Amino acid sequence: MKHILLSALFGCLATAFGAPEEKVKWCVTSNAERDKCNALTLKAPVFACVLRANADQCIQAIKAGEADAITLDGGEIYTAGLRPNNLQPIISENYGPESSCYYAVAVVKRDSGFSITGLRGKKSCHTGLGKSAGWNIPIGTLLEMNQIVWSGLEDMPLVEAVSNFFSESCVPGAVAGSKLCKLCKSASCSKSALEPYYGYAGAFKCLQDNVGDVAFVKHNTVPASEKPNYELLCKDGTRAPIDSYKTCNLARVPAHAVVSRSDPELVQRIYTALTTVRDFNLFSSSQYGAADLMFKDSTQSLDRLPDNTNSFLYLGAKYWSLIRYLTKGNLPSPKLPAIKWCAVGHAETVKCDSWSAFSFENGKAMVECQTSPTVEECFQMIMRQEADAMSVDGGQVYTAGKCGLVPAMVEQYDEPSCSNPGSAQANYYAVAVVKKGAGVTWANLKGKKSCHTAVGRTAGWNIPMGLIHKLSGSCNFNEFFPSGCAPGSSLTSTFCQQCAGSGASVHDDSKCSPSTKEKYYGYAGAFRCLVDGAGDVAFIKHTIVKENSDGNGPSWAELLKSTDYELICPGSVGKAEIDNFALCNLAAVPSHAVVTRQDVRDRVVTTLKDQQNKFGLNGSDSLFSLFKSENGNNLLFKDSTKCLQEVPNYTTVNTFLGINYMNAIESLRQCADTASALEKSCSLFNC
Repeated sequence: MKHILLSALFGCLATAFGAPEEKVKWCVTSNAERDKCNALTLKAPVFACVLRANADQCIQAIKAGEADAITLDGGEIYTAGLRPNNLQPIISENYGPESSCYYAVAVVKRDSGFSITGLRGKKSCHTGLGKSAGWNIPIGTLLEMNQIVWSGLEDMPLVEAVSNFFSESCVPGAVAGSKLCKLCKSASCSKSALEPYYGYAGAFKCLQDNVGDVAFVKHNTVPASEKPNYELLCKDGTRAPIDSYKTCNLARVPAHAVVSRSDPELVQRIYTALTTVRDFNLFSSSQYGAADLMFKDSTQSLDRLPDNTNSFLYLGAKYWSLIRYLTKGNLPSPKLPAIKWCAVGHAETVKCDSWSAFSFENGKAMVECQTSPTVEECFQMIMRQEADAMSVDGGQVYTAGKCGLVPAMVEQYDEPSCSNPGSAQANYYAVAVVKKGAGVTWANLKGKKSCHTAVGRTAGWNIPMGLIHKLSGSCNFNEFFPSGCAPGSSLTSTFCQQCAGSGASVHDDSKCSPSTKEKYYGYAGAFRCLVDGAGDVAFIKHTIVKENSDGNGPSWAELLKSTDYELICPGSVGKAEIDNFALCNLAAVPSHAVVTRQDVRDRVVTTLKDQQNKFGLNGSDSLFSLFKSENGNNLLFKDSTKCLQEVPNYTTVNTFLGINYMNAIESLRQCADTASALEKSCSLFNC
């Protein structure tokens, strides 16, 4: 009875004072780090400390719920994000203004006299096996440059290939007793503070002690007093002073980040706990006898990452390109592998499957198909190397560029220009179309219903909304257009009110989807939105009305007459016939482009040139048409495409889109929520 009364009393106290606050279990990997974590718990009892031997064990502990969080470097974030771990970066370290990332560099003594192409046979110092600046980036770079030659795991383990390249090394975390551990001080070669040459400071000490010839570290590892005695190895074969890391580096690397399970409540709890710590310096470790404990000591603040950020988005396409070399090797396949095209939605997948079937050569498909519900999910597949390429509009090219993808080929809509490789880059006109006699002009556009190809698309969103923003000075576009259809908008947005979905009567989850599942998606879809009376103005490409009227286009357009529609001119009450787009348009904008990763760019270009020779406008094989769509409009490529032309290698997205377009989209980005979640995730880092 006494125990029952005590239990009841404690239950009342818990109710009165609130349930005990759930702890944030932080995983630490050394006694020094545990000391710092324990000191933190005295100031912030919401934290608890969980000790594991290394980062890999912490990843497993977090996955199992035995711990909640740890700060990891890029290589470890890569491992944490793989299945079945499925952890995600949730908070990034920030190292000051324009410093939400760092540079991986190769440091040597000033009087050593060799370049990056002379590293074979040298002794190397690394921060740790699988670490970004100390392993993934330098080894990936040496593979990319063909300094280390390795044909993949079928040939030998990567560590063996690296052992054969360097004479001796210290790579904490490698097999104890191996050549990769020969220069390490501890017999265990531990990937932890137990090894004196572990981490950034340790790898530099390995070089400083004349144990190694080169140290692979981050750009700010060398102390200021030591900088005159050391230099950086540049990828072009030259050397540079330590402070020239922005132009002489192996790669830019995202900041270290806190990783956890994909649980929004847990993520918020971790962020709140970290940002409400008082009377304790999270970013100082000196009093605990080591450096960079829990967080890097150079950290100045912590930034919450967008909810959809995963390890692939966080690390970026360049990092993943180098990871590819660490898993696949650098020797070319004896047969050119197929390119994997990303198709959006069912209709595109059907066309892509036909393309793949007709692309067979010597019993092997030259094109394989991957499918995704949206363009941006395709971008993620391309970044993850699950797909290789797709053709997208200028606004999507902009987002692709933010995510590290590159333009490889551009759609050309002028047939004579196809035979002139030196012709000006293809473009088209963004126009505003209304029904003739409706009385709609640019001057009285406010308050009307609008039809857009999709949020973030060039002719359908970026250009018209950029003009409206410039005209009104307001980012409240729903006040300008109180109702409309802009696929990709939030379902609660006024820009979803006029969308039709697939037309299903019940449980239609395709409404407002930025894919062909939405009836009003894309150029033809936005025009159909106008035709059906769902909107008063359609923002589309200049050829769309003619392509969907006067007997052209799908069944819904069979009876339409182009003369029933007209263009409205910006900034006036002016109107023009549909054919007069050169004088009455919103802007001349870049053509759609094929985007891909830089590491497969040449293969994509070679394959597409071969494919259009067979299936293009005047191709040798009439069984399939690359630039025609039978079960929809503009599937895979715009139907008005006459040919694909190569974009010069290493052309940046900024150069491809041009200064006028870049100015327009950067102006639009001044408005909150005009960038997609993917674009925000890919735009986190500035160095």
